[in-house]
Amino acid sequence: MRRIIGIVIALVALTAGGAAAQNEFVVVAGGCFWCVEEAFDKHEGVLSTTSGFSGGQVANPSYRQVTAGGTGHLEVVRIEYDPARISFDEVLHVYWRNVDPFDAGGQFCDRGDIYATAIFYVTEEQRRAAEVSKRELEQRFGNSIATDIRSFTEFYRAEEYHQDYYNKNPIRYRFYRTACGRYARLDEVWGNEARGEDM
Repeated sequence: MRRIIGIVIALVALTAGGAAAQNEFVVVAGGCFWCVEEAFDKHEGVLSTTSGFSGGQVANPSYRQVTAGGTGHLEVVRIEYDPARISFDEVLHVYWRNVDPFDAGGQFCDRGDIYATAIFYVTEEQRRAAEVSKRELEQRFGNSIATDIRSFTEFYRAEEYHQDYYNKNPIRYRFYRTACGRYARLDEVWGNEARGEDM
């Protein structure tokens, strides 16, 4: 039986080109994590999105703790992706076009440090790519980009009711994203590139 299993594993490895593809992840902050989840979920190669918190000093914080302030955490989304189907540069392309990169005080109607934008890189390759893309945007717009590029340390998953909120509560979610002015501002900044729909 073990020999049969070994043969099957070997055949799978050969079919995949001799090595199994390794999924990767990155953590990004783009204001409301519900909206960031929705933005990435529709892209092929994105395997999962998880709302949570990162960047602070409090372990396992609750949503109430984070929104009250003092934890140092930002609302973030952990994005797991298959680099064979979507490159990190493409992940960055989607990310930038779903944020207002010039806003240092939050995002859209959500104000305060917890809604700041940031890219938490996991590898040196991600860091370099994020820094290059940030410089390119600064040159394109002739303006400084407020988004931080930071080393990833820890991710804390938000409560279950926050996960896939846009699917679980579509009416409330649609009202929120419209009333918050998110899409209007994205259209103003990015035009027909808004929300990564030009990919």
